[in-house]
Amino acid sequence: MARSNFAGVVCLLIATGCGTTRTTDTTRTATEMLLVSQAVDRAVGQIDFSALQDKAVYLDTAQIDDNVVDKGYMISSLRQQLLAHGAHLRDEKRSSVYVVEVRSGAIGTDRHTLLFGTPALSIPSVLPGIPTSIPEIALMKKTDQKGVAKIAVFAYNRVTGRAVWQSGVVEESSRIKDTWVFGAGPFSRGSIRRGTTLAGESLPSVTVFGSREPIDPGHPTTVQPANGFEWVNGDVPSPPQPVPFGLLSITGAAAIVNHPLIRGS
Repeated sequence: MARSNFAGVVCLLIATGCGTTRTTDTTRTATEMLLVSQAVDRAVGQIDFSALQDKAVYLDTAQIDDNVVDKGYMISSLRQQLLAHGAHLRDEKRSSVYVVEVRSGAIGTDRHTLLFGTPALSIPSVLPGIPTSIPEIALMKKTDQKGVAKIAVFAYNRVTGRAVWQSGVVEESSRIKDTWVFGAGPFSRGSIRRGTTLAGESLPSVTVFGSREPIDPGHPTTVQPANGFEWVNGDVPSPPQPVPFGLLSITGAAAIVNHPLIRGS
């Protein structure tokens, strides 16, 4: 009986093992992507396309360099904002009456770090072959990361080439601040956070070394790109055009040359 119990224990020990979970990280951090996308949302949300309401519009993005961060997100946000203000988007330039051209001056992030204490140092070794280093000793450490988006848009008549509207330069930012106190942290807060967090966990609303930064609601327009909205007239047919789109390539668009975008009162 004792031998059978011993054999059972041995089998259990042999069968006992451990498992591991493989974890990976993306090339860009989620924090960076949130900072950039929120800055884009705020910038696009300031642009008022009401002047293009009920107009056939083509969005020209040729001036946006392929290396611009989150280019696709910015273009999609602009298309959404045009639709939100009643513009009628066209997939082809020749099918439109007005062309909206967009350019980007800056899409990216900056970071600043402030340390009260001793940074990590490497000093000559006392014994040959044994490096000596002093780790970072921080009484308080603060990191401020900022996302920036600078966008400008203008519209012109495709046939006459005359300018009809421009947004001006729109610049917006987002930020996140991380603070460590005597090694404890990070206490994280900022526009991309819904409150103060400690190592990713939400904390009650507190003040960490200064007044708490309010979350900027942005500059409201008709519809903010980051807010949900449902259009009740989505199935309404487009208004009649001066010249049928199917004939524009044959007859040209001379009939619409004298139709200004914004009529005087």
